[in-house]
Amino acid sequence: MSNLNGTENGIINDRCPESEEWEEIEIPVPWGHISAKWWGSRDQQPIITLHGWQDNAGSFDNLAPLLVQNGLSLLCIDLPGHGKSCHYPGGSYYYVFWDGVHLLRRIIKHFKYEDVILLGHSLGGAISFLYAATFPAEVKKYISIDIPGPTVRNEKTHAILAGSIDKFLEYDGISKDKMPSYTFEEALDLVKKAYNNSANEESCKILLKRGLVRNKDGGYHFSRDLRLKVCLLGFFTLEQILDFAKRVTCEVMNIRADPGMNYSKENYDAIMGEIEKNAKKLERHVVPGPHHLHMDNADSISGIICDFIRA
Repeated sequence: MSNLNGTENGIINDRCPESEEWEEIEIPVPWGHISAKWWGSRDQQPIITLHGWQDNAGSFDNLAPLLVQNGLSLLCIDLPGHGKSCHYPGGSYYYVFWDGVHLLRRIIKHFKYEDVILLGHSLGGAISFLYAATFPAEVKKYISIDIPGPTVRNEKTHAILAGSIDKFLEYDGISKDKMPSYTFEEALDLVKKAYNNSANEESCKILLKRGLVRNKDGGYHFSRDLRLKVCLLGFFTLEQILDFAKRVTCEVMNIRADPGMNYSKENYDAIMGEIEKNAKKLERHVVPGPHHLHMDNADSISGIICDFIRA
């Protein structure tokens, strides 16, 4: 194993160096626990941050220190089945957008938070949007990075249902001791290819700190639940998303990466247009960078995020 950043003798570590200000915490849930990284002061209500699909709380490792320097506190969650959080029990399906709203509700009620501020990238941004629309009186602000709302699925469900069900059953039957084993370099290559230039190599290494688990054979397997790969059910039509958008009343900031994710500009603008009708405030920014610009170039967005939160 190479002795890379985030590794010690080939062993992934996610400890807090002296230059960082975060603490690992666990939040109890009925199926186990949700892991999270709490950045900054524990004496103030944190911004709840949510990562993208198959990422983890490390997604904010480059952005969080910049926000903490400006006196902010962040609670960066590993969504269920991601990072160090517990997987759902056997036989359980992931409906990632809907699950995220349920999870946020649990966390907010657990800590008894009010006037919450949410910060989400990709899937996390879509969950923030849904939560703000579902509980409009309880969200003060939310920031969405490179997504306006849930992914729009216009194709007929029957076209994907059969294959999705069979693949789910296949993954559901794989025990942890039968998970594919990789060297660190092999896992890194797989992640780099999967992200296809949406995150640079250093960002991929950061995600692997919480994204890999050591095997008995000395190799690694990915910590995320394989069943997350087939969570294509429970998606939304554009009409449904627009109906949710009408219910958003808080202050909203949307940061779109350029080139970023391949999300229809027409749909993007339509969703933003509906949000603007009732939101207290809508800020829209287009920032040069890939889909994971909050990792690759956190400096490019840290200032506008701080200004929006403090305004």
